[in-house]
Amino acid sequence: MKVHAAKMLLAAAAVMVTGSGALAHHSFAMFDAEHPVDLTGVVKEWKYTAPHAFIILEVKDADGTSQVWSLEGGAPSGLIRDGWTSKTLKPGDELELRIDPLRSGAPGGAWKVDRVKFKSGDPVVVTH
Repeated sequence: MKVHAAKMLLAAAAVMVTGSGALAHHSFAMFDAEHPVDLTGVVKEWKYTAPHAFIILEVKDADGTSQVWSLEGGAPSGLIRDGWTSKTLKPGDELELRIDPLRSGAPGGAWKVDRVKFKSGDPVVVTH
């Protein structure tokens, strides 16, 4: 009986340890990679935090009204390898970027480092 209880406890611990990684990360299925969108806007906030960095971007619509977009990027641990830091962007920076928009149609999406540049055309980060 004690052996059976010990095996059950060990199995439960294994599920908890191996299952936690899967629960800690989410799918990017909410983004529409088939229909990218080009945005130009002004950085309101740069969130260089785990698990994913965010650019909060104010985008002016054709009629002159503004809309705030929440744009999800990679993890800081990966961004740093591409030269990005907590000081890479600041409020007021003007950006052009291509994003994978949210499938829901809400003002948000996902961005990748190779699809972001300053409005002037300069790269955000110069590597090599």
